[in-house]
Amino acid sequence: MSAEVSVVSCGDYSCESARRALEEVLLPIDGLDFVKPGMKIAIKANLVTHKHPDGAATTHPALIGALCDMLLERGASVVIGDSPGGTFNTAKLNAVYAATGMAALERDGVKLNRNVAQSTAHFPQAYSAHEFEYTSYLDEADAIINFSKLKTHGMMGMSCAVKNMFGVVPGTRKPEYHYRFSKPMQFAHMIIDLNEYFKPSLCVVDAVVGMEGNGPTAGTPRRIGAVLASKSPYKLDLVCAKLIGLGADDVLTLKAALERGFIPMSGSVNDVGVYGDIEPFIIDDYEKIPPQKLDFSDRFLILNGFVRRSLRPRPKANESECTGCGKCERICPAHAVTLRNGKAHVDTSICIRCFCCQEFCPKGAMKVARPMLARILNK
Repeated sequence: MSAEVSVVSCGDYSCESARRALEEVLLPIDGLDFVKPGMKIAIKANLVTHKHPDGAATTHPALIGALCDMLLERGASVVIGDSPGGTFNTAKLNAVYAATGMAALERDGVKLNRNVAQSTAHFPQAYSAHEFEYTSYLDEADAIINFSKLKTHGMMGMSCAVKNMFGVVPGTRKPEYHYRFSKPMQFAHMIIDLNEYFKPSLCVVDAVVGMEGNGPTAGTPRRIGAVLASKSPYKLDLVCAKLIGLGADDVLTLKAALERGFIPMSGSVNDVGVYGDIEPFIIDDYEKIPPQKLDFSDRFLILNGFVRRSLRPRPKANESECTGCGKCERICPAHAVTLRNGKAHVDTSICIRCFCCQEFCPKGAMKVARPMLARILNK
């Protein structure tokens, strides 16, 4: 079986280690063979928020910088971009670029996107997103490289290559899309539609240090020691999920990809052509977020809406950590979060389980809580 996903060791974020790892991981899949002199390449990084690279919430600048060098050597120019959560304007982008270390990468041939215009896509063959808004700077690129970070995720279970493409949606539009595609699997299919519309030419994953626990922004850095690459974001995510103890049924974007035939019907990494040995990078005790699945639901003849709501994970504020800043209240697309006595409170009767409040809580006080009934029934 030819190599479909490549995985190599990368022990740290030094310039030498980053360059070596990228050269080694891309060779088996002919990763940069599509790059021709004069092309403009957009690197879609994960720059979800203004956090220091050591926090493991964003793609590390050492890897992005090494990739830029390799693209420049092939005669291409580069634009690095993303649409972080919240307002999508130049001031916000500059703040994110500075905090994440991307500002230091800008030089001749390498630019950071500051175009905040938006375009509308019409995608009749989509499963969910037949029409959607996206960041216009991508229209200027001849090809897109999706460079993601391996992290846990409150809604999807895992944020990696497939989920990273949600960053093409302007930040101010993201809450609207959570509400528009409020069912978890509908949201997962929407993200796959984005991948199918833009079709990145290459996908690379920064798994040197991933994020576990309360991801994708407030979790804990966890060393994995790998860089992975593929031309298929779905098969790449299947392998990445294996590294942190998840399967196709645990990650909703993988479950949707399985339904649409983008990963092997077995849902097994064994049916993917992998270059490199993944065993040294598998972490058995990786701290994960409770998945949004009801694999015990077939034990009931009748499972009404109330019971379903009682079983699904939900966001819940840790009052000892909550500072009452109100960001969760402002960002909630369903208006389910309010402040009571200076603490965040989630109205679970209208909460759509998008976990925007958990993702963008600046203090990490909002957690993914698994109801006691679910914990009991899943034992």
